[in-house]
Amino acid sequence: MTVQHEPMVIVGAGLAGAKGAEALRQEGFEGRIILIGQEPERPYERPDLSKDYLMGASEKEKIYVHPEPWYADHGVELRLSTRVTGIDTQNRLVNLARTEPVRYDKLLIATGASARLLPVPGADPHREYYLRRVEDSQQLRFILQSAHQVVVVGGGWIGLEVAAAARAAGAAVTVLEREELPLLRVLGREMAQVFADLHRDHGVGLRCGVQIAEVTGQGRKVTGVRLVDGTWIEADVVVAGVGTTPNTDLAADAGLAVDDGIIVDEHLRTSDPHIFAAGDVANAHHPLLGRHLRVGHWANALHQPAVAAKSMLGIDAAYGRLPYFFTDQYDVGMEYYGHAGPGDYDEVVVRGNVDKREFLAFWLRNGVTLAGMNVNIWDVTEQIHALVASKKPVDPVKLADPGAPLSGVYADGPTG
Repeated sequence: MTVQHEPMVIVGAGLAGAKGAEALRQEGFEGRIILIGQEPERPYERPDLSKDYLMGASEKEKIYVHPEPWYADHGVELRLSTRVTGIDTQNRLVNLARTEPVRYDKLLIATGASARLLPVPGADPHREYYLRRVEDSQQLRFILQSAHQVVVVGGGWIGLEVAAAARAAGAAVTVLEREELPLLRVLGREMAQVFADLHRDHGVGLRCGVQIAEVTGQGRKVTGVRLVDGTWIEADVVVAGVGTTPNTDLAADAGLAVDDGIIVDEHLRTSDPHIFAAGDVANAHHPLLGRHLRVGHWANALHQPAVAAKSMLGIDAAYGRLPYFFTDQYDVGMEYYGHAGPGDYDEVVVRGNVDKREFLAFWLRNGVTLAGMNVNIWDVTEQIHALVASKKPVDPVKLADPGAPLSGVYADGPTG
């Protein structure tokens, strides 16, 4: 491939940024690649930060995307601890805080997302813990070993995984969730109840439908959380998992289209033809789902950069992978394909034993499978993916029957 005079520049040295650099080389690009990251750590993956690494079950080296020599071996200029102050789209420059600007031929923005801070009196990042970076996980991993009373604010994936880790460390745990059930907006009432029961069965004090009024403490030492109804819950550790906010400031300041992330098409191209975005920060048009969707999960950061790299090189490519996420909590492992938001579906079909937490669940609308989840049942992900991708009506009775092959549950008979 022809060497470009100007380099390909990637802002954001996380999983998406590192995979973008890798994909450019795999596609035969021989020119300069500059990968810029604000953190001092080389690119790493985040899932283990709230799972095995947090629980002390894996070593730090396992979280990194590439071995340390990979970047030099592949001619990738990795600039860590480097803050980008702005993007000059007219002159195609990335401005840096302490060094000269770098010029780009094409630019990939992979700035990810940041943990949302608690918006209540007494909340202070020096008091409560947030889990987004490797240093956050290291600090929390250490403090959980001596924690007695842990309060987790937020019953999303991060909050529940931290609760499981804290219980494994022997701490008493209370989870505070403002919705009626944890994960309600993600899984809906039927499956959210499964995870609520899971945590209660493991001794977690799960309090739903509550709001916090303040974080109490003395200096930097936290003492507890007070609810709006006046109830005070004692804690020596408070962890906040109340969602994330996409890091769009650079894009917005540069005049790119932004709405719950950086707006990109199915080629991951922004409103500027020379700039692309991938990972947690990208609100991408999904050709299969027919809508824009920002998915803040590992799979997008892993797979989107390959499409972005091709698009940067003028190769026709579109990102049409189904959304995917997974979790491990206690003795339960789960994988989920598709997208079924609040109000999207009209039926949930279960196959298997919910009480034993060994089952499949499917979200349907007008008989069409929008999403599927496997809980402690493996080697079915390809079949679930096929059901969702087919967009064909299924027979709910066959779908619920463990004896019926998933390839034979379609309303008009088997496929494939």
